[in-house]
Amino acid sequence: MRDAVLGVRLVNGQGKALDFGGRVMKNVAGYDLSRLMAGSLGVLGLLLEVSLKVAPIPVGQMTLVREQSIDDALLLMRRWARRSLPITATAWVNGRSYVRICGSEEGLAETHRVVEGLPLPDADTFWHDLREHQHPFFTGDAPLWRLSVRPATPAATFAGKQSADERLVEWGGALHWLRGEPDVQWLRTQAMAAGGHATLFRAGAASPPADGVFTPLEPLPMRLHRNLKQSFDPAGLFNPGRLYPEL
Repeated sequence: MRDAVLGVRLVNGQGKALDFGGRVMKNVAGYDLSRLMAGSLGVLGLLLEVSLKVAPIPVGQMTLVREQSIDDALLLMRRWARRSLPITATAWVNGRSYVRICGSEEGLAETHRVVEGLPLPDADTFWHDLREHQHPFFTGDAPLWRLSVRPATPAATFAGKQSADERLVEWGGALHWLRGEPDVQWLRTQAMAAGGHATLFRAGAASPPADGVFTPLEPLPMRLHRNLKQSFDPAGLFNPGRLYPEL
């Protein structure tokens, strides 16, 4: 989402309407404050308008599925990324990898030969349920962790005590989901070593960590966050504690 934001109009904590960015790409210049709003969970201001960069709907698309281990799936995702194939989505869950490709009829056939796999009949439903967290993987009361890491991160990094059916991978290997109750400090350390972070997406019956659902920030990034919060919302009116307990 952040990469698609061109501009925003918002009301800050002092009741002032502010404009950042622009409506078209050529109007965007300087430090892009508008992109700070993506993922801020409303702690900086009240959004009034958002301008987004969009892309045309592909001429055609197809989703290919095949039985595959999580390690093999991640290896292929990395290989495909280096080849600039017309792949618009990837996922692995329950021992199967899913790859959505787009293009003309000839382009789809050519990419199909490279990626391989069987066409998925109800692909739109699959991707909708995955995007909206309505896939069966997301059901139940078990704690659910969201790990954003480098795409090259091996599956074994987060193996722990989770079985294969308690894991889901998407975004070409850059997003891992884990169900269960892993050691929180271990999980966060592993995610940080992989260039990312761990977020408790759903606590379930377990109590959330005392320091919040997000990985605590180091002193310097936290100071920057506090300064931004102070600039946009000095009285702390918008969603206090929603992003981090200190904000």
